[in-house]
Amino acid sequence: MKQDNRKQNLKNQYRINEQIRVREVRVVGDDGSSVMPTKQALDIARQRGEDLVEISPNAQPPVCRIIDYSKFLYQQKKKAKEMKQKQVKVEVKEIRFGPQTDEHDYNFKLKHAKEFLEEGNKVRAYVFFRGRSILFKEQGEVLLLRFANDLEEYGKVEQMPRLEGKKMFLFIAPKKAGQAKKSQQKMDRERREAEAQEANKAVEQEIASDGLAANAKGLDALAKLKEEMPGEE
Repeated sequence: MKQDNRKQNLKNQYRINEQIRVREVRVVGDDGSSVMPTKQALDIARQRGEDLVEISPNAQPPVCRIIDYSKFLYQQKKKAKEMKQKQVKVEVKEIRFGPQTDEHDYNFKLKHAKEFLEEGNKVRAYVFFRGRSILFKEQGEVLLLRFANDLEEYGKVEQMPRLEGKKMFLFIAPKKAGQAKKSQQKMDRERREAEAQEANKAVEQEIASDGLAANAKGLDALAKLKEEMPGEE
């Protein structure tokens, strides 16, 4: 029943043929568009055995297509289905820490968080304080702030660390595709590495140059020495 209602709503979404009562329309097709009286557009549609379908009623003049209406509805339904499939379903992935998480465990969870954000999911990281470990809540906050900083290239903080009961939460949302920016720390590190590589190349070139010069001097000295030595009888 619901499916029949959806089909009916789609059919009623567009005006066709005699339902189009404006004086003129813009007819668009594969070969371009042209403005003509609505009666002329209707005559062309009848000659082709197709329908005049109003696809943009608010334009001046309204925009229409000459096409079989059933085919047109099928195309619109197919486009809507494709758009729905392309919509990314955002999930919230949880990352749990203890107030005294070791470095290996931290890096392991950091790696997973990067993967979650790259896939377009949100990350809810939290520190769970068990029993008297609530005394280390400042330590948990520092850990979460470090986590947010390490993920700066992949996501943006939606909620700073906040204590709720025995848990301190941090929410990070993924950056939009194509808009991920490198953190300042990473850019500085890459710049230093590039400068170091250039410096190493310069040193290598200088060493090579000095070696060639030394070899040339050695050959010159050897030639001079041979000239000075008396010839054999």
